[in-house]
Amino acid sequence: MAQARHDPAAVPDAVAHSNQVAARVLITEAEALFALARDLPPDFGAAIDAILAVQGRVILSGIGKSGHVARKIAATLASTGTPAFFVHAGEASHGDLGMVTPQDICLLLSNSGETVELRDMIAHCARFDIPLIGMSRDPASALMRAADYRLTIPDLPEACSIGMAPTTSTTLMLGLGDALAVALMEARKFQPEEFRAFHPGGKLGAQLTPVRQVMHGADRLPLVAEDAPMQDVILTMTAGGFGVAGVADAAGHLVGVVSDGDLRRNMDGIMGRRAGQVCSRHPVTVAPDLLAAEALAVINKNKIGVLFVCEGGRPVGILHLHDLLRIGVM
Repeated sequence: MAQARHDPAAVPDAVAHSNQVAARVLITEAEALFALARDLPPDFGAAIDAILAVQGRVILSGIGKSGHVARKIAATLASTGTPAFFVHAGEASHGDLGMVTPQDICLLLSNSGETVELRDMIAHCARFDIPLIGMSRDPASALMRAADYRLTIPDLPEACSIGMAPTTSTTLMLGLGDALAVALMEARKFQPEEFRAFHPGGKLGAQLTPVRQVMHGADRLPLVAEDAPMQDVILTMTAGGFGVAGVADAAGHLVGVVSDGDLRRNMDGIMGRRAGQVCSRHPVTVAPDLLAAEALAVINKNKIGVLFVCEGGRPVGILHLHDLLRIGVM
């Protein structure tokens, strides 16, 4: 049997076709999201209020691709201040319905709204008077008829070439789930510190770490008085290991910083001067509650390597660029 010959000219054609397909899919899904944004489900606001009112959790469920989306929405809600978890619809019929209590609210996802596996979840909500939010493209489906709040997504063509693979529909569900999570997040006035509590690991956790948890404390502060001779200033800079010395007034306020650059700029007769005569006045400082990512932005903006951390004008700590890199803020 003769082998097919490789045609080098066909490779660019294949790449071009793949790029066209990718662009078509992304444009189709983007236009669908714009359509959803222009015409949000009328029950969206009521669903937000209902979730805020419950004492329990948001229980999400679905089957197939809708189930995968439901699981992701549950994770996003839980990480942004709205207690939530995913219950597999099939497992729910075999005992996991016990996880769903009258204090909860259910959000069920089904593109068609006729998913058989969701029927027991729907019946359970009706039996125990558990609020039910339905998300589907068919407002007349069994799920949406049973729902107390209906989040209807636009009935738009799927992005695949045969119009059957869940693409546009799942993108719309995912987008609407993100909209729910962010609206709830803002309604709860969810703060960065709370977000960090749910994201302690990795780069995100490092960026959300407050400066006070990274800085060196008062016992490491390289400080001198304004009238300190430069010999003492240089010794303090060397002993501190940060390459700088802070200059404090009689009340303990930070009024200047002596850096290696200041030493070089004042070499002429420097040993006959005092700290207050050599230091750079009005130094850049940060507060201890500033986030590590924000402190790094201050360092980069001012092209410096060290920051004094102050409260009420008085230094309480010192932060080096390497401290931020060490915890993974980049």
